[in-house]
Amino acid sequence: MGNQIGLTIVIMIAILCVLVFTELIYRRFGFRGEVTRKFAHFTASLATTTFPFLFNSHWYVLVLALFFFLVLFLSRHGSQLKSIHDIERKSVGGYMLPLAVYITFLIAETYDSKLIFILPMLVLGICDPMAGMLGMNFKRNNKNIRIFGHELQKTWLGSGSFLVSAFIISVIALYFSTMDFTLKTFWLALGIASVSTVVEMLSWRGTDNLFIPVSVAVMLILLQ
Repeated sequence: MGNQIGLTIVIMIAILCVLVFTELIYRRFGFRGEVTRKFAHFTASLATTTFPFLFNSHWYVLVLALFFFLVLFLSRHGSQLKSIHDIERKSVGGYMLPLAVYITFLIAETYDSKLIFILPMLVLGICDPMAGMLGMNFKRNNKNIRIFGHELQKTWLGSGSFLVSAFIISVIALYFSTMDFTLKTFWLALGIASVSTVVEMLSWRGTDNLFIPVSVAVMLILLQ
């Protein structure tokens, strides 16, 4: 138990270090808030993939999630963490991320499967920022998606890159979890990529930070 508490404290400090570093590059180099926010999202999400190997109970992850949430909430209306909060659009994505980490970890612990946590975090940490950055920075010949006459705030390039990268990541993760590649692996990876892409496409105001990992976890539970 002492080791677990010590690890929790170390990771709290690491979270603060990532946020401080992100704030420093935001102020020093003048990056847009969207860029530094995506960087923090990428770093934090990938770092959480170590949690199944570090913690033997979801309670420690809950403490970390609450800590991260409080840091973001308390800094929301101050001059701190502009690198996270300085965006034009309305978004609750920052608050959804720690919630997603805890819920997905709890689901994985319930089913005693590290993959159910790791793969959703990989998809969230890599595919979501990639889709966002491509969608925002490549405007030429990159139209917003329209469904039944309704224009979404997602682009074809962004969602396409999400689909392809989610499929590749899923194939790799599923292969290393079993050390075997079968037709089932292919279809499961394609299903995970397709469902998470649709979820990302239809989510609003940053709620995809919660719905993407949960949808991937559900797919693994139902089809694995």
